[in-house]
Amino acid sequence: MGAAAVLVHGLYHRPGHFAPVAAALRAEGIEVAVPELHRGSLAADTAAVQAAVDALEEPAVLLGHSYGGSVITGVRGALHLVYLAAFVPDAGESAAALGGASSRLREAIVPGPDGTTSLHPGRAVDALYGDCPGPLAAWAVGLLRPQAPGCGRGVPEHRSWKRTPSTYVVCARDRAVDPALQRTLAARCTHAREWPTGHSPFVSRPALVVALVRELLTGSGVAARRAEEAGGDTADR
Repeated sequence: MGAAAVLVHGLYHRPGHFAPVAAALRAEGIEVAVPELHRGSLAADTAAVQAAVDALEEPAVLLGHSYGGSVITGVRGALHLVYLAAFVPDAGESAAALGGASSRLREAIVPGPDGTTSLHPGRAVDALYGDCPGPLAAWAVGLLRPQAPGCGRGVPEHRSWKRTPSTYVVCARDRAVDPALQRTLAARCTHAREWPTGHSPFVSRPALVVALVRELLTGSGVAARRAEEAGGDTADR
């Protein structure tokens, strides 16, 4: 296809959460990078993703989920930015300043003795994977890891969405990041659409994510539109 995709996870998550999406894209001959964050700060996480983008031989669609939106905002050189239920910070803004986690997600956070936090498994299912079958939600929760403090308060050095084409995906049944906040942030992007999913469609509905990335790489919207229509009403802007 002559292009690539970089998938950027959010807080508490790992590259493994994108495994179904990454496998499907690679099966189509698309080069995929899924960098590990958890580097201790937004600046360090951004540097890791920038390195992944720079290492690719082809231009990449860069997808950031939740906190991953703050990360991709600071990365240069993407073909297209995708904000999946993600934060789109402007000058001086952080994910936390934009509204951060919902009360449901905050209630799931468990402080650790070393300053890190983790998520209570049962409450994490409710907040992050409420639209997933039980075994699938259990798999996703099992991949979650403790999170170092402070990343959500980081402010990106650059704001790539101001010069790079972007698409925002609102997850209308999200229990972790308020869909109303998502719609406000979507107005900052070039395009927006809405999916009838919870916070983590790369787990619950990976075909939607695969179709969107494919659409952006090929310029054809047919596959993504069909996948969205199969899941319910959508709205583009």
